[in-house]
Amino acid sequence: MTGFPNAFAWRAACAADAVLTTWAGPWAVCFAIKSGSVATIFNFVEGQVAADPVPPAFILTAPEAIWARFLEPVPPRHHHGIFAMMYRLPEFSIQGDELVFMQHAHIARRVLEVGKWLALGRSLPVPVSLHPRAGARGVPAVAGRYVPVTVGGIPYQVYSESAGSGQDVLCMHTAGADGRQFHGLMADPRIVEHHRLISFDLPWHGKSPPPEGAIQGSWRLNTDLYVALIMGFIAAAGLQKPVALGASMSGEICLELAYRHPDSFAGIIACEACDKINQRQTIWAAHPHVNQAQFVPEWIRALSAPESPAEYVEQITWHYGQAGPQVFFGDIAFYSGEWDARERVGRIDTSRCPLFMLTGEYDYSCTVELSEATAVKIPGVRFQAMQGIGHFPFAENPKRFAEYLLPILAELKS
Repeated sequence: MTGFPNAFAWRAACAADAVLTTWAGPWAVCFAIKSGSVATIFNFVEGQVAADPVPPAFILTAPEAIWARFLEPVPPRHHHGIFAMMYRLPEFSIQGDELVFMQHAHIARRVLEVGKWLALGRSLPVPVSLHPRAGARGVPAVAGRYVPVTVGGIPYQVYSESAGSGQDVLCMHTAGADGRQFHGLMADPRIVEHHRLISFDLPWHGKSPPPEGAIQGSWRLNTDLYVALIMGFIAAAGLQKPVALGASMSGEICLELAYRHPDSFAGIIACEACDKINQRQTIWAAHPHVNQAQFVPEWIRALSAPESPAEYVEQITWHYGQAGPQVFFGDIAFYSGEWDARERVGRIDTSRCPLFMLTGEYDYSCTVELSEATAVKIPGVRFQAMQGIGHFPFAENPKRFAEYLLPILAELKS
């Protein structure tokens, strides 16, 4: 196979790979990776690489030129992962049994990582993550507490963490995650010296439990509930005109806050946001035949940029594997379903509250183009594309994101 290693060496490396060996168990799958007209088949029996391949259940196929870009040490955007290619490259396709692929997406991804490592001429063993290592993460000095918030007559116990002192910055996590995403920023002395970062876990997320008597799997987020929870938390926590910071679904709600409550914020920083996102809801995040704890981290893995440090990317995927039943699915019901601000973002008054929009170049869900098209509709907004960053800017590469964030915070403080 052009670009990839020969089939014998590739399968042998997979058979010895520590990650695939750890995942061995009572499962079997056969699939192929096809470059141009040449396919390499991988057959797993009892979770281990086996001889005598059978007909593959699914095939990942693309022209040689597409795989060549994937195999670059730092691939161009949309070429850096299975779901990025599936979403944004029409030349790439997944043929065959879609359910079987979704059940084994983590296996296919790891096989591709092993193939890329060999294709780059690196020596074995293959590291757990092909992302670069940046050294130990800083440890934030956080204080945690529960804040009671009542919305629609329902009492919620909302877990919150804070670090630093100075101007308040309200930090809102992405779909299916929690406030741990901000620990990187909270450990940055450049930020916490003059700002108090306050994060909170939405109900059902992280350390915030579901309300009493709620049915597991029933969480569904919508715009009105989201706004009410945020404004209720601000009031209950005693925040006075904080700066709002969010990304992805919390970037979307930042636009809504700018529209509904501009006088309540000193500034709003909406990352990875646009007025309407299509085709990001997936039935597989709620499918009884798909392991949510394995699938959801794969669904979001390629949203991080290839240059983001492994320590942070691994942490993001770990968080996404810990969510409760259908919590991610319920968030995406808002993010790529009920949320539609196309008819109102143009009425945001940035003279009442400064609005900044930042989007990472590797975000294949809310692309730079989608964010910029929304920014064009908003008079006075400040838009900037972030190089070398993906969909989780404050979580996947907090040091690089801080270079974009600090000038904005300084401007809002002056």
